[in-house]
Amino acid sequence: MDALFLSRIQFGFVISFHILFPAFTIGLASWLMFLEGCWLRTRKQAWMDLYQFWVKVFAISFGMGVVSGIVMSFQFGTNWALLSERAGSVIGPLLSYEVLTAFFLEAGFLGVMLFGQKKVPAAVHFFCTCMVALGTLISTFWIISAISWMHTPQGHEVVGGIFVPADWWAIIFNPSMPYRLAHMVLAAFITTCFVIGGVSAWHLRRGTQPDLAARMLKLAVAFGVIAVPLQVLVGDQHGLNTLKHQPTKVAAMEAHWEDGPPGEGVPLILFAIPRQAEARNDYEIAIPRLGSLILTHTLDGTIPPLTAVPPENRPPVAPVFYAFRVMVGLGMLMLLVVTVSAFAWWRGWLLRSALLLNAWRLLSPAGFIALLSGWYVTEIGRQPWVVYGLMRTSEAVSPNLTTAQVATSLASYASVYAVVFGAGIWYLYRLLKKGPQPHEKAPDPEGGLKTPARPLSAADESDIAERGSP
Repeated sequence: MDALFLSRIQFGFVISFHILFPAFTIGLASWLMFLEGCWLRTRKQAWMDLYQFWVKVFAISFGMGVVSGIVMSFQFGTNWALLSERAGSVIGPLLSYEVLTAFFLEAGFLGVMLFGQKKVPAAVHFFCTCMVALGTLISTFWIISAISWMHTPQGHEVVGGIFVPADWWAIIFNPSMPYRLAHMVLAAFITTCFVIGGVSAWHLRRGTQPDLAARMLKLAVAFGVIAVPLQVLVGDQHGLNTLKHQPTKVAAMEAHWEDGPPGEGVPLILFAIPRQAEARNDYEIAIPRLGSLILTHTLDGTIPPLTAVPPENRPPVAPVFYAFRVMVGLGMLMLLVVTVSAFAWWRGWLLRSALLLNAWRLLSPAGFIALLSGWYVTEIGRQPWVVYGLMRTSEAVSPNLTTAQVATSLASYASVYAVVFGAGIWYLYRLLKKGPQPHEKAPDPEGGLKTPARPLSAADESDIAERGSP
């Protein structure tokens, strides 16, 4: 429990909270753009009812994402000063581009999107919603570019121990960036898809707002049956890219310690207890050759084992091994649910199937769990490097940082997050439990109404009266 280890825990703790909310809002922003576009095209009130409901969820999630993101920036100076000193010339501009292109774009149109629905023409409001959705995607582009460069660095020179940009095109579009970006965007969309499907299934089971809930569930199924198989394909390509540039990470994902006899390929290990110190697995359950087929697309292909690198260059195997299986397992479960749901919709019994509705309800948080699991695989799997192959994590921590200082800040973060995000998540739960309200008055398309919207209200006056509150 030294300062380095606690700093890694603190960074992982903070980023675990932060990644959930931006990922959710990436999908929600595009979902809102779709809903408002359908309303503009058809003028059917149901589309606006759904928009007015989900924009409230978006507002709270976006706010919590901004708050958690601000905390992230402080750690680069307090805990990782040497990383900022040596790699700041590359990472700093990429993060600045995110602020200049994405954050300013979102900030410029977010207020109109949230509060101006009754103040501007409908077409103008829809344009603002589109700009916010675009801003979330641009933000993802720059963040993923910075992270990907740390995994597959190129386009730089090292001068006096400092990473100096030499080719920005190579830095931005580094070898893993396109795969990582596609994987992340699809993960965000699928996460939102299963939240929407789970909320709609919950209301269908309760019998509340059945028409709106049925519309949401069908849309979730339609999107999921496209996005989830596409994510499997993108994940496969991302895995091949990782094997090329970070083979040790792939070996940790598979707990592959030693090469087997020639021609036998690599087995797919379904379960094992990795023993890092002994460089072996206990209680291993494996399928011969299937690992080769998945990893190399051949039956006898091999990958470099963990023992091909010194022990000090190996990542912690157990968390990478288990997190990868959680991610893949949930992905296969989501694929099964959307496939069966699409068939049930085609046959006409989707909305009557208690089993499928319960499956959607149970899988509501599956996207978040899979997202975090994939993030742990990515970040823990690159250890002990912070800039892969060039700078170790132990070389990035701030000098003269004491264990007591980091322990105090970590405890403070945990306490504050428990209150702030606990309250925020509870508020989101209330919004989702209430559900979309039918037949709310649509905004005047000419902007004739003079009062701003109230996107943050979780309960109207009738709800307060029913609870007996003043």
